[in-house]
Amino acid sequence: MNHNRSSEKPILVTGAGGLVGRQLVRRLSEQQRSVLAIDRFSSVTEEGVEIQECDLGDVHRLHAIAQQGIDSVVHCGAYSGPMVARDAPYSMVQVNIVGTANMLELARIHTARRFVYCSSTSAYGVTGLPPVMEDSVLRPASLYGASKVASEYITTAYANQYGLSAASIRLSWVYGPGRTTPCVIRTMIEDALAKRPTRMPFGSDFPRQFIHVDDAVDGLVKALDAPTLPRPTYNVTGGTRTTLEQVAALVRAVFTDAVIELQPGPDPVDEFQEKFSIEAARRDLGYEPKIALEQGLRSYATWIAMAQRKDSC
Repeated sequence: MNHNRSSEKPILVTGAGGLVGRQLVRRLSEQQRSVLAIDRFSSVTEEGVEIQECDLGDVHRLHAIAQQGIDSVVHCGAYSGPMVARDAPYSMVQVNIVGTANMLELARIHTARRFVYCSSTSAYGVTGLPPVMEDSVLRPASLYGASKVASEYITTAYANQYGLSAASIRLSWVYGPGRTTPCVIRTMIEDALAKRPTRMPFGSDFPRQFIHVDDAVDGLVKALDAPTLPRPTYNVTGGTRTTLEQVAALVRAVFTDAVIELQPGPDPVDEFQEKFSIEAARRDLGYEPKIALEQGLRSYATWIAMAQRKDSC
């Protein structure tokens, strides 16, 4: 697909300074597509894209930024997990739910071609039997998960009521270069690099479905570019379901002297979930995870080591 058109309106990416948003801006830039990037804090990406400071609650600034016209919206801006803002429920509602409503209204007013909402498998809460399909009953166990459910429903309602072409992409546990919030993979790698043991009072038998950030971006771009969106929601995962002990074994394969001791039991800020089906994303979007967990873990370890060397200079 040739996206290098001088008259092309920009794709508005929210949360462009975050883990997924920043990688998405990079991908779109590599495709020579016009990008309008916003985040709570202004910065410039490695590719030279300016990220403009704009709060999701500042509707006047949002519309001022979009006044030149937009092609689409990929909404990644939000509190990014159940471990974030646990003591700030009001803020979670304002940022994650009201912020999404503000972006949908902006997309409606500026007649966006497509709206892609970056949702989460946290919307499911504890799941039923596998494979877990998109139409399963949602039982979010955290306010974060509930904020994703609410935002999905608002997104679908905008699509139904106003004819906005929109879908919510339920990403599983995203890891990889750029992650700043708590991440057990990064903890294990950083401890191994520092020659200190990793000891966790849970997790040896707790499963998690990781997805590398590059695969997560793939899913969002596929949804952005699909000719049609037959469904309102899609699961997008790395295609695997591994216990944290199995993750620890992969880290030990990279760092042979790593000491990692995990106790049995669930993650206190996560839910037990059976394997998610990604067949709908395969069928409708052409999505296929490309980065195996071991491969992604090795590249993540290389990135962390390089970042540490850079910080120490």
